[in-house]
Amino acid sequence: MSADLFTAPDYFQVDDLLSDEHKLVRDSCRAWVKKEVTPIIEEYAQKAEFPAHLVKGLADLGAFGPTIPQKYGGGGMDYISYGLMMQELERGDSGVRSTASVQGSLVMFPIHEFGTEEQKMKFLPKLASGEILGCFGLTEPDHGSDPAGLTSNIVDKGNHYLLNGAKMWITNANLADVSVVWAKDENGDIRGLLVEKGMEGFTAPEMHGKWSLRASATGELVFDNVKIPKENLFPDIKGLKGPLSCLNSARYGIAWGAVGAAMDCYDSSLRYAKERIQFGKPIASFQLIQKKLAEMITEITKAQLLAWRLGTLKNEGKATPQQVSMAKRNNVEIAVDIARQARQIHGAMGITDEYSIMRHMANLESVMTYEGTHDVHLLITGMDITGINAFS
Repeated sequence: MSADLFTAPDYFQVDDLLSDEHKLVRDSCRAWVKKEVTPIIEEYAQKAEFPAHLVKGLADLGAFGPTIPQKYGGGGMDYISYGLMMQELERGDSGVRSTASVQGSLVMFPIHEFGTEEQKMKFLPKLASGEILGCFGLTEPDHGSDPAGLTSNIVDKGNHYLLNGAKMWITNANLADVSVVWAKDENGDIRGLLVEKGMEGFTAPEMHGKWSLRASATGELVFDNVKIPKENLFPDIKGLKGPLSCLNSARYGIAWGAVGAAMDCYDSSLRYAKERIQFGKPIASFQLIQKKLAEMITEITKAQLLAWRLGTLKNEGKATPQQVSMAKRNNVEIAVDIARQARQIHGAMGITDEYSIMRHMANLESVMTYEGTHDVHLLITGMDITGINAFS
């Protein structure tokens, strides 16, 4: 792995829109990624192994639940600070950012929003400190983009619930101490509950053979007559509003994170193009290379401004799920395109682990699909602007 020489592009002086606190949060995270992530991430991706030793550092950074109140161990930060952290983490690796996104947006967020005070005090401080990890169980083998069709179910047995079913494509599944799981009750209502590691009948096998997110742990959640204590149910939330609000929070972080991956590919490409000599001069002097670089920085700049504006709206409580969908879809799309152009600029070196390009490219293919697929987010925008539901 080459030395991490990353310099963040800021063509439209977006830094001027950030507070001193925002920049301190971002710069601290950037320094940590340079010190702890980039020197080791290629090795772990090659091994298809999650670098579990990074969990403590992520917790110390405040990357687990940055917007959760300090009372529960969170950072009490605003949404732009959260976004900037996700940008820097994904600049290092999508899998590292996914770990933080799942812990904060998909585990801590629903516990804070929907849990009892006892649930909050039991789980949130330990999740924030990295003492325990969590995961989020919504997607099933036969139900991804259509979560309303999920078949995992709970039956009320008087003093406990009996949970049966399975979840798939779950980040941190085999590592999680607590799983936020969504299942249907006897009335057909989707309910959220907390499943703890070690409960009888609960297994979480790890999935292997991935070509993407190789430095991230992915697995299944399997429930075979698992007894869930009544106190582990979220008491009041019913229906898809619960899990979709969690996904909306995670998608927001992805909209920022993808910009980080795009920045890394661009920065590496700009440096390589200036240093790589062909036909007696740097390839950066050729029109086709300049076209690629100019288009990269243009799209990154647009994505930066989109993410910043979305963060401002989130801070004001005005951001809609549809706006989040647009930002997630757009920013992941431009990141994928930039990674592909960067690979061409790097030539054959672009497929080696001396550079981050191919790893980012492969990772982003998964990011384009999870937390709502590329096309589904397009239809969300379509439905918002036309008022017509194309899903049914």
